[in-house]
Amino acid sequence: MPGYPINLAVKPQVEAFFDPATNTISYVVRDPGSNACAVIDSVMDIDYAAGRITYDHADAIIAYIQRSGLSLEWIIETHVHADHLSAAPYIQGKLGGKIGIGDKIMVVQETFGKIFNEGTEFQRDGSQFDRLFKDGDTYQIGGMQAVALFTPGHTPACMVHVLGNAAFVGDTLFMPDGGSARADFPGGDAGTLYDSIQKLLALPEEMRLFMCHDYGPDGREIQWETTVGAEKAHNIHVGNGTTKAQFVALRTARDATLAMPQLIIPSLQVNMRAGEVPTDKDGRAMLKVPINGL
Repeated sequence: MPGYPINLAVKPQVEAFFDPATNTISYVVRDPGSNACAVIDSVMDIDYAAGRITYDHADAIIAYIQRSGLSLEWIIETHVHADHLSAAPYIQGKLGGKIGIGDKIMVVQETFGKIFNEGTEFQRDGSQFDRLFKDGDTYQIGGMQAVALFTPGHTPACMVHVLGNAAFVGDTLFMPDGGSARADFPGGDAGTLYDSIQKLLALPEEMRLFMCHDYGPDGREIQWETTVGAEKAHNIHVGNGTTKAQFVALRTARDATLAMPQLIIPSLQVNMRAGEVPTDKDGRAMLKVPINGL
């Protein structure tokens, strides 16, 4: 792909962790030439009705890394998730590593800082994260080079991370029979999402693609890996030559029928803080519920 340093000869080992409560897939990605690894899109467990946070999903990832003798270098968020809470700081506290996200996080923080009526103590400069990526930025996981691709549309801060012959697409795209993610959140845009998907589909056809979510359409088993070639040929929303106008019409009509994600209110407050739970003036962990704000 012109302009991006992609090396299909590098084939990282990918271990997936599926969270059935949120239909999220998290990943541990290992540099094939060393014991260095990254975690992508981790999950912190929450019982929202009870106001209780636990870490079973994150602990499984931590145990795998320790059992495999790996060294965690990066904890990557593909975007500010609206359907699950990130466990990034919890994992970082146990294993180290740097937390990274796209630099448009500042747009998300500004938007939702207003919705949640955050005070001036909530910094809207992305400083809660260790690294803010711009389009085309590279970073190292051991000897393996990773590159971040800016892919907005679902949110303003979405990025795809390409590590050798594996690309982690966040919510930019679903499995071929799942189509694409919604584009009606604040800052989302169906036309922009179409352009981002085309950017992703311009990667080599043999590139492995790893999804952030899967919902098992029509009752099939949960899946999370496909290829650029398979998406181009079979994706029900953008495959086989779907035009931008057709996609925008389809996506707009479909989004109008969708309810808000069950965990959107806690997820946004936590994830725009790099996984930290906000506190009240007395230092107690506390979440807000904006009324008619979303």
